[in-house]
Order: sequence, then structure tokens, then C-alpha cells
Amino acid sequence: MEKGQALPAKIKTVWRMSAGCSFVVGAVITAGLMATTKWWQWSPKFWLIFAVLTVLDVVIELALIPYRYRFWRYQISAQDVEIESGFFFHQQTAIPINRIQNVTLEAGPILQWQQLQTVSIETAATTHKIKSVLPETAAQLKQQIMTLALEATPYDG
Repeated sequence: MEKGQALPAKIKTVWRMSAGCSFVVGAVITAGLMATTKWWQWSPKFWLIFAVLTVLDVVIELALIPYRYRFWRYQISAQDVEIESGFFFHQQTAIPINRIQNVTLEAGPILQWQQLQTVSIETAATTHKIKSVLPETAAQLKQQIMTLALEATPYDG
């Protein structure tokens, strides 16, 4: 799927916030490990290793933001919903319209702050997500997918 729709640029801010949250959680755990190593007189290796891993995790998350944004696409046709992501770890998913049972719009606090929503497409077997689109786009996608799903017969495609 060369064409398809890209995610809005606001998603980069959400991903940065996610990396920031990972850093805060890692810093709190590192501080706890520092306290316990002093309290029980353990080797400082424990908290040093965890601190290095926390920083590495955040750096890698931040470095991958442009990569994630560039290679994440979705497209809806009368036969299926296609979701494509990744270059090195390329994943291309086609969800047949006649298998779709439900479409849900979701938004956690960070997505609400950035005025974005996630479209969850549910089949009998699994749930696929179009991550973080504008609310107008999400409502349109939900309506379009459900209209196509209701029109499809079990023997289509």
C-alpha cells in the first residue's frame, strides 16, 4: 500500500509524551533502587544498570518517532481495511469488511489533550487499531467502515 492515509502530525507529540512517561517511571524505579541499595548496602550496579536501560529506552523511543510516523498508513476500500506499518519490521494487515463486527473510538488523557482518537476495528478473532486520528476523521472512518460492513454479505470478497 504505497498510498493510503498518514496519521496526523500531532501523533508525534503523543509519542514524545509516551517517552517522557517512560522516563519518569524509570527515574522513580531507579530512585527506589538507589534507596534500597543504600538501605541494604547492595552494590550500586543494580540502580546504575536500570538507569542506563531507562535512558537507552527513552533515547530509542525518541529516535524512532520519525520512522514510526513515516511508515504508518491506513486505507479503506469496499473489500477491506488495510493497515501498514514499519520498514525494517514491515507489517501489512488487511481486515476483510465482511468480518468486521464492531468499530469503537477510544481516547485516553494524552490523546484527548492532543484532540486525537484511536479507531478500534473488532472482528471475531482480534482487534486492529488505526492509532490516533483527528476526531472528525475517526467519526468518518467509523461511519464508513460500519456502512460497508453492514452492506457486505458473508460471502463477499
